[in-house]
Amino acid sequence: MKVLSIQSAVAHGHVGNSAAVFPLQRIGVEVVPVYTVNFSNHTGYGAWRGPLIAPSDVADVLTGVEERGVFPQVDVVLSGYQGGVGIGDVIVDAVRRVKAANPSAVYACDPVMGNAKSGCFVAPEIPELLRDRVVPVADIITPNQFELGYLTGTEPDTLESTLASVDAARAMGPSTVLVTSVERPDREEGTVEVLVADDAGAWIVRTPMLPFKANGSGDVTAALFTAHYRSTGEARVALERTVSSVFDLIENTYRSGERELRLVESQEVYANPRMQFTAERVR
Repeated sequence: MKVLSIQSAVAHGHVGNSAAVFPLQRIGVEVVPVYTVNFSNHTGYGAWRGPLIAPSDVADVLTGVEERGVFPQVDVVLSGYQGGVGIGDVIVDAVRRVKAANPSAVYACDPVMGNAKSGCFVAPEIPELLRDRVVPVADIITPNQFELGYLTGTEPDTLESTLASVDAARAMGPSTVLVTSVERPDREEGTVEVLVADDAGAWIVRTPMLPFKANGSGDVTAALFTAHYRSTGEARVALERTVSSVFDLIENTYRSGERELRLVESQEVYANPRMQFTAERVR
């Protein structure tokens, strides 16, 4: 499998491609990383250095990759945080060209906008760009529950309303929707859930909620789920493998007392997930 991953990069820590590339490589996936920013660290620190890469430069790198004959080999285009409208246009154009070269390729978009606690933390034009131009061309999207609500103009909270919001998202274009950070009133206290739906049905996994904010864990989740789903064709299996690996990654980080993901130290949990969580079919 070959993944063209168009995301940010940081020198210190693990977000964007700096979070997604190594776990993919550890499970045997060839990754072609294209960077949209090159920062010293993620912006959650409140201060950082380094450049936003101009959309024209990102497009130039992609053209160079295309000229090497890589696009027909690409199975998945993966994108995450989009710093500006111009990058979104570059990504959509790259998806079009990859699919022209390899009609079986899929596009997986993590529509990063914000979360329930912080609200939207991207530029004001990004949510509309994602909703109106990017998500409709995606095959797989991996929003959190808050982002799912924004994309669909709904307020998912119960299982039923979240499934209805997923159906609305699938009607926009993507055939597969993975929803992270699902919190519903009737769930067991101290837990959080992840839900996935595709043409075959819908499944949900519940895990303990760790008292820890792990920047980059969503990037790892989107990458691993997409790769597992692409290789198995089964949403349930991909969900169980991904959640098992990511929970152990976050738990290892929490126990370490460090702020940044223990991405390298946790490599065995990507290659051989414990499969400690079982997905429940909900539709």
